[in-house]
Amino acid sequence: MVGVFNLEIARIYNYMLQKSDKNYTILHSLDGYDEISLTGKFKKISNTDEIIASPEQIGFPTQNKDTIFGGNTVKEAAVIFTNVLQNKGTQCQQNVVLANAAHAIQCMEPSKILEDCIAIAKESLMSGKALTSLKKVTQ
Repeated sequence: MVGVFNLEIARIYNYMLQKSDKNYTILHSLDGYDEISLTGKFKKISNTDEIIASPEQIGFPTQNKDTIFGGNTVKEAAVIFTNVLQNKGTQCQQNVVLANAAHAIQCMEPSKILEDCIAIAKESLMSGKALTSLKKVTQ
């Protein structure tokens, strides 16, 4: 799974990836984010479909961009992300992480419906498994 900051890049990635036999998902929020930001509609391109969806269509409320601010520096962004993984983030921040993680899970396991992928992502976040995984790859 990859997030891109514009649709032109999304089309390039799709063109390259569709020649492979790999599962892939490309995400772009139509308001410019390189992920599902939940601030508006997003485009999802995968090896199985291409859709434009709203946050509500995937089970989340639309967020104001101020509620998901990711910091002014890489260090600030890392602190915010770590806080979310430690269950210290806001509900809005957690929702963004869950939406993106669920799409990553569905990319890996395309037979699962999105609602099940959201539940898997939520359990991982709430149980601390997501934080444990981050610690493993950053040590």
